[in-house]
Amino acid sequence: MKRYLIAGLLVWVPLGITIWVMHWLVTTLDQTLLLVPEALRPEALVGFHIPGLGVVLSFLILFGTGAIAANFFGQRLILAWESILGRIPFVKSIYSSVKQVSDTLLSDTGNAFRKALLVEFPRPGCWTIGFLTGAPSDAVAVHLDGEHVSVYVPTTPNPTGGYFVMVPRTSVRELDMSVDEALKYIISMGVVAPRLPHPARTRAAPARTPLEGLPPPVPAGADAAAQPRN
Repeated sequence: MKRYLIAGLLVWVPLGITIWVMHWLVTTLDQTLLLVPEALRPEALVGFHIPGLGVVLSFLILFGTGAIAANFFGQRLILAWESILGRIPFVKSIYSSVKQVSDTLLSDTGNAFRKALLVEFPRPGCWTIGFLTGAPSDAVAVHLDGEHVSVYVPTTPNPTGGYFVMVPRTSVRELDMSVDEALKYIISMGVVAPRLPHPARTRAAPARTPLEGLPPPVPAGADAAAQPRN
């Protein structure tokens, strides 16, 4: 009986969670129908609510906004809109911060998570998976001994929360897995391990230097030293 119950859970738990997430997503996006005048809503036209219509409306809004923002006049309009928001004291700090993060995460040219790394966290001897996000700024790097890298350590099973740490460049190890594989590994709490296509290759391959292939970070204070002094 226990074996059959576990087998049933393995079938229904993923399906139930998927249905719940899709229901939450459709219900949330259906709120965009509030933007439509009441006389033009499905309840007024056909007499009942049409589930999922808000998803279509959200897609059309996003697609239309993207089409407008992709041309010259749309970009000028966005610049004017951002200029107005930039003059509002409290809104300016929120909007600029959110925009920088969204541009990094969602842009095609963005490079939020560059590589999957093995990092000692939260104490020496304990290892976890993190993502390379860049190098410390000059204002921070001048207080650090040696070269450091910026790493985001996500929590599990929710990778949207985590910790931002700056660790020595030589203390992290680059993993032979993509960022997507590392995220699946983290979300599954280590259950869904990435499969290496050639396990023998990793045993025979020589050890690589940390973050091989990445350009070396700019030494702290290099930009300041290059500026002429008064």
